[in-house]
Amino acid sequence: MAIGLIPRTARRFTAGWLRWFWLLTRAGLRQAGAAQGLQPVHLHVLFYLNQANRFSNTPLALTEYLGLTKGTVSQTVLVLARRRLVSRYADPQDGRIVRLVLTEAGGALLNTLNSAGAWREAVRIASPARVSSAMIVLRQVLAQVQLQSGKRSFGVCSSCRHNQRLGPRSYFCGLMQEKLSSPEVRRICREHSAQVPI
Repeated sequence: MAIGLIPRTARRFTAGWLRWFWLLTRAGLRQAGAAQGLQPVHLHVLFYLNQANRFSNTPLALTEYLGLTKGTVSQTVLVLARRRLVSRYADPQDGRIVRLVLTEAGGALLNTLNSAGAWREAVRIASPARVSSAMIVLRQVLAQVQLQSGKRSFGVCSSCRHNQRLGPRSYFCGLMQEKLSSPEVRRICREHSAQVPI
């Protein structure tokens, strides 16, 4: 009987720890943003654009990723553009599409926030084996939650079933029919589709 309770108890404690971690992270974001005159949502946009690939740097993708309304995202982007942390431009192939990119100032702000993070320090002092194990579990939990919610996964290109390796540093997206560089496959994509296990 005790053995049957261990997994249930562990799951309950894990859910509690994740919730607590989320609250601490959110409080840290609020504090970091306040120091810059920004709200947490502004920082979420900056973090997203820092990771998004060229197929995912649109207001629509940002709206889906954050789970916010178009109006909220539009106002958030306007604030960041006025602060010169984000730049907007028309897509060269389709002028109807607006693209968003971090400016140099936006990247510098993120570097400042990233270097001061408690999470980074905690990971740095943990053993590589523990970090690796934690990453596996967190990926599995995230994949399950995303599957249950029906939301897009916004995964990294290198883990996508559409990603095809052409050479040592050359890749091809089968869905978008575009070549990808080595740095691009380390970015997240709105069109990500997990590889099917063999």
